[in-house]
Amino acid sequence: MAKCDQGYLCVVCGEPVERLAESSLYLQLIIGWIDPETLHLQPESHLRCNPPLAQFIDDDRFAPIVCEGPLDRRNLDADFVAQRTELVTRGYRRLQEVARRRRDLTILDYLLPEAKRRWEG
Repeated sequence: MAKCDQGYLCVVCGEPVERLAESSLYLQLIIGWIDPETLHLQPESHLRCNPPLAQFIDDDRFAPIVCEGPLDRRNLDADFVAQRTELVTRGYRRLQEVARRRRDLTILDYLLPEAKRRWEG
């Protein structure tokens, strides 16, 4: 069976990532951390299965996550945490929007404006 036919399995828990809105992979694409050309080659995980990323989502629709250990945001520089929270939260909100209307969008339309400029230019 082709990968697109079986869906994407979370590399952490092994369960299918059934909804775009819960995809760590697509959040990373949206914020510009993954090249759209290599999206299909990247591992997938649920947002909740990726605490180092998910801990920076500050949105009422997403229950806060704690990332224990050296990557715990409580142990990081406050300016870095503020910048990362702003970026990841904007990306999460864009992910929710894309999940609702993705049929009208190209993959580059998923991206935040600064990420789109990076990959187009």
